[in-house]
Amino acid sequence: MSVVGEVCSTDWSAVAVSVRWLLGQADLSLRLRAGSAGLSAEITFAVTTELPDPARWLSGGELILTTGLGLPDDPGQRTAYIHGLREIGVTAVGFGTGLTFEEVPDELIAAADDCGLALFEVPLATPFVAVAKTVMNRLAHQQYESVLTATRVQTRMTRATAVRGAPGTLAELSLACGGPAVIIDRTAKVIHTARGPGGGDADDKTEAIAAGIGHLITRAGGRAFPHSSVVPLTDGGVAVVQAIRIGARTHGYLAVEVTGTPSPIDQLIIGHANSLLVLEFERPDRVRREQGQVHGAALALALTGSTGTAAAIGLLRTATDDAGRIRMLTVLDAPASDALRQAVDDQLAARARNLFLSAEGPAVSILLRGTDDLALASSLFDTLDDAVRRHLRIGLSAPHALAEVRTAAAESRMAAGLALGAPVDATNITGRTLLAVPETRNVLTAMGMLLVEPLERHDAAHDSGLLDSLRAYLEANGQWEPAAAVLGVHRHTLRSRIVKAAEVIGCDLGSARVRAEVLLAIIARDQRAHGPEDGSGPPLR
Repeated sequence: MSVVGEVCSTDWSAVAVSVRWLLGQADLSLRLRAGSAGLSAEITFAVTTELPDPARWLSGGELILTTGLGLPDDPGQRTAYIHGLREIGVTAVGFGTGLTFEEVPDELIAAADDCGLALFEVPLATPFVAVAKTVMNRLAHQQYESVLTATRVQTRMTRATAVRGAPGTLAELSLACGGPAVIIDRTAKVIHTARGPGGGDADDKTEAIAAGIGHLITRAGGRAFPHSSVVPLTDGGVAVVQAIRIGARTHGYLAVEVTGTPSPIDQLIIGHANSLLVLEFERPDRVRREQGQVHGAALALALTGSTGTAAAIGLLRTATDDAGRIRMLTVLDAPASDALRQAVDDQLAARARNLFLSAEGPAVSILLRGTDDLALASSLFDTLDDAVRRHLRIGLSAPHALAEVRTAAAESRMAAGLALGAPVDATNITGRTLLAVPETRNVLTAMGMLLVEPLERHDAAHDSGLLDSLRAYLEANGQWEPAAAVLGVHRHTLRSRIVKAAEVIGCDLGSARVRAEVLLAIIARDQRAHGPEDGSGPPLR
């Protein structure tokens, strides 16, 4: 079984009266004259008309009552009259005798038998209004019974939901609609099923319905999914699909197979099930959101170190690993913090983890377990747009005892200062720590202007390569042979360049401290030239 075609429109016809039932009402004395093949057809409305061509005013499903006053004299046109009614979808024709015609015309009988349209005689003693009233009363009674049945189903469904949750809702819905019902998440994964009375092929139907919803999700392309759609199936049935949604938040999709065209009662029952499911899905989400707010407030309090820190740390104990350790994750300059919060919360919820997040200005702090690694930290942002994720500056602290949460926060912020795109682990930033501190970075930048710019100007004027030579010499720890090999020059050439560089900047490069400061100044200058404008770009490698 598979899904076919596109979403089809819904026929809102609710109840109907069969021609056979109407002819069985003895007090009306109706007599079938032709079209016995149409006895099972269903009447949805009764219309009295003497128009010679009433088809243009009809929509299908009607019982036409006429005395033939407007019938043409030509037999061929009378035949065309019956065929025209059949083509428009008229269910039956009641022909009144004793006024215009004493008997039902033979042409009408022959045409009705030919096209299978039920044609019955209404005797003079039976007013058309009595026939129409009988039909309309029956329709009203059926409508009332349908609503009453729907009310009983809704009551059972509500009770089942209170006892068994979403599976209980689905079981009652499947029983009421006569087909399998499924709940599918936003990725088209089936999370709950109810087989219903469909028999052995219920699993195949469930797969077909899931495939149909997957098709709709793909076709929506990330846009809002239609609230309610009807998907035709290859076996002739249809599946009604509704988004389980509140506001802009979609929890998943509800789908149930129905026989034939869904009626308003079907839609009413399915809509009630959807409402119950929204409440069922929202309940844990609402509790989680409120719990997240409490956790966030506790984390913010613990990070300030003010009065109440001890109590706040007590609330954070569920965030630790088995050894009581935590790691802090810091995101700097995070755009759209609400979207970031939701993305992180979704990822943690999928791991059955609680969210501990505090936002202060452009910085977001997230408390993780001590056993969490950089791969997990990076995965928390997987659902964000690539353009946003590439510009996140994320730092992860080393594992610490929970009481050292402020130390962990400082470490993670320092690591974030060195990050761009990929998270940085504070345990791997040795050799880059000074550049992560804004105050130190500012001092080194000033030194770069004092020591590096003169070399840049000299190189520009004489093409002397002094800056590159000095950088290689310092990074080789003052060793001539390795530095000369990196540059591809003789060591005597390198030595003369270093002597000249020392003259240009006026420093004694024989001092290890001087060499260390000059190297830091060059690194800070390089990072400022190749990183973001604030000088906090990715570390040199």
